[in-house]
Amino acid sequence: MMENREMILVLDFGSQYTQLIARRVRETGVYSEITPYTTSIEKIKDMHPRGVILSGGPASVYAEGAPKADPTIYSLGVPVLGICYGMQLMADNFGGKVTPASTRGYGRSPLKILDGGGELFDGCPTELSVWMSHGDHVDKLPEGFVPIASAADAPYAAMKHENLEFFAIQFHPEVTHTDYGKCILSNFAKNICGCAGDWSPESFIESEIRRIKDTVGDKRVLCGLSGGVDSAVTAALVHKAIGDQLTCVFVDTGLMRLNEAVIVEKAFRDEFHADLVSVNAEDRFLTALKGVTDPEKKRKTIGELFIRVFEDEAAKKGDFDFLAQGTLYPDVIESVSVNGPSATIKSHHNVGGLPKDIKFKLVEPLRELFKDEVREVGKALGLSDDIVYRHPFPGPGLAVRVLGEVTKERCDILRLADNIAVEELKKARLYREVWQAFCVLLPISSVGVMGDERTYDNVAAFRAVNSVDGMTADWCRLPYELLAVISGRIINEVKGISRMVYDISSKPPATIEWE
Repeated sequence: MMENREMILVLDFGSQYTQLIARRVRETGVYSEITPYTTSIEKIKDMHPRGVILSGGPASVYAEGAPKADPTIYSLGVPVLGICYGMQLMADNFGGKVTPASTRGYGRSPLKILDGGGELFDGCPTELSVWMSHGDHVDKLPEGFVPIASAADAPYAAMKHENLEFFAIQFHPEVTHTDYGKCILSNFAKNICGCAGDWSPESFIESEIRRIKDTVGDKRVLCGLSGGVDSAVTAALVHKAIGDQLTCVFVDTGLMRLNEAVIVEKAFRDEFHADLVSVNAEDRFLTALKGVTDPEKKRKTIGELFIRVFEDEAAKKGDFDFLAQGTLYPDVIESVSVNGPSATIKSHHNVGGLPKDIKFKLVEPLRELFKDEVREVGKALGLSDDIVYRHPFPGPGLAVRVLGEVTKERCDILRLADNIAVEELKKARLYREVWQAFCVLLPISSVGVMGDERTYDNVAAFRAVNSVDGMTADWCRLPYELLAVISGRIINEVKGISRMVYDISSKPPATIEWE
């Protein structure tokens, strides 16, 4: 948790929108953090939240085994806001009645704000459109609560306690489909919880520099640079905090994008004058990945070898106590499910793939930031737009975009294809309009005709998505003309690819990466 910061705590009950709640609260200038509903009340007290939000979730509060937070959450002396399932849970906790709705509420719904809703709905019109996603609703209000909004499919669309600062809404203010959703969350965080709203990239940098200095002291730190924005901002931030105590290591795994080494060296050796070591470890990584096709085994193999390479470099450069890496908040959330390890989406070598016998203590200054917040911090630190606005790149690199066995030949093919796709996006001035775009090399071949000859070469997929933080994403509706140019260039210029397909799946149910 951010030290000495006003904070709104979000208890996660499994909603696909939970991360958006925290993100929207942060957009109001108030720091927000997510923790599983199973978090003990003692730990919550230690976090000193100024307010608590109960997220939505897929369960029914009356079902056996439904997720329930410790009811003493209402005894913390801070305001509580329940959203969707969180509203139903609050109603159940205080003796109200929750029943299945006669019709499932999903999609936009007109909301009418009633008298007495001013605190939460201050600045909102009396009628607005909100986003519903529920199968149950509050059928009877708990004693002491009054309705403050109604909708056609939810007579009690919002409620509040008459004397205590407990509020609940059936709709989702965190999604963009809800009118004035940010206003509602701002009202809760600032007006009701009393937060000042002074959290910003600049204040984050200032407090994080202090924390890095306190943590590291006079010790030395290694930082791995991949060329992506996460590791770049991590390195810049740690360098600003401790200067020459930092040594940056760029490991060419053979799984990087085209010309990655040139970009990294220009940014950190020439512009920041940081101590930078470049290591060509392509043979080591490709040898370790030989015959490996399972995605999780690829990630674990790369994560472990990555640390071993660092340890080798540390031995050459002297003693290092710390390893800095660019773990982000979505990495942490996806690696620790509210429902336990069995529901984890994937491991990240930044989080779950490190060897147990790692010799370094970790410094992860971006661990509590979303991707767009990282970009803002990068800009405030003076990093160039070429670095700050680069599309996200997975820690395991091309290994998770070469489906099946990873070889140098297949990586080289994919590098060229991916570079063409990015070039054309930039020419079309759409690169910064897209959250993430890349090519994937599939483990299948397809018949084609080039000239007068029959070919039987690889199939590649092009993926472009838009997202706020990478937790959810939708496929981009790129112009057909652009897709035709990208496909045509790749098939004509990259030997080994004879067919291109475009991925039109969203997250969820798919993930952004293919592996």
